[in-house]
Amino acid sequence: MKTLKNHLILFDAECPMCRMYTKTFVDTGLLEAGGRAAYQEVSQEHCPMLDRRRAANEIALLNQETGEVTYGVRSLFKVIATGLPVFKPLFDFGPFIWLMTKIYAFVSFNRRVIVPGPLQVVKGQFQPDFRLSYRMVYLVFTWLVTAYVLSAYSRLLTGILPTGGPDREYLICGGQIVFQGIIILMIERDKVWMYLGNMMTISFAGALLLLPPLILSGWMSMPPVFYALWFMGVAGLMFLEHIRRSRLLLLGWTLSISWVIYRLGVLLLVTEMV
Repeated sequence: MKTLKNHLILFDAECPMCRMYTKTFVDTGLLEAGGRAAYQEVSQEHCPMLDRRRAANEIALLNQETGEVTYGVRSLFKVIATGLPVFKPLFDFGPFIWLMTKIYAFVSFNRRVIVPGPLQVVKGQFQPDFRLSYRMVYLVFTWLVTAYVLSAYSRLLTGILPTGGPDREYLICGGQIVFQGIIILMIERDKVWMYLGNMMTISFAGALLLLPPLILSGWMSMPPVFYALWFMGVAGLMFLEHIRRSRLLLLGWTLSISWVIYRLGVLLLVTEMV
């Protein structure tokens, strides 16, 4: 595998996901040992052509010989295509670049709610822009996927929970966004979109954890109690993650308590619908 030499990729030090995949580039030999650095730690003199505002939103790749800087998916494509040239024709294909640019922006503008780090802002440093449109798309995406998985999983709980209509889980998941949105608006209005993004990441992760038994159910039959216990275990992990993320956002216990109240209220309502 060929290494891209004399290049420096500049990642967001406050983004665990960015640190992880740039470290992978170095560990796999796609970049040299010293081929990554946090953009917050690089001086303007070292990178005079760097657009720091853009680098906060799109990962930058610096050619240390010419000073040229590329951003976003083009940075990633350049690194990957050097080590795996078989992908170069695909990375030069206009429609593919357009699609991946949109996907990259979707992930980048939501990265701090997908994999959160400490809520810290260093004075004088550029922070990623907040784009309401991308956050709204993220909330809708996670809501639809989570509700779809829950709709399929609920059929495995027949005999424990009453069978609901095709729209039940969509209403429950959407209702949680509204309910928790009202609570966060009352206690910490300026963190509403950050909190809702984190909350729906937890829901999305919970849905992914339900996939293994859901997939296995097509191959082997298990009693409904097994699926109920699995669901309870996933819900417990989600609650612990909700507590952790609330602490990172300095939100205290109110939203974790309201999260549980909503879940219990929905459970009581569903069990009464026999």
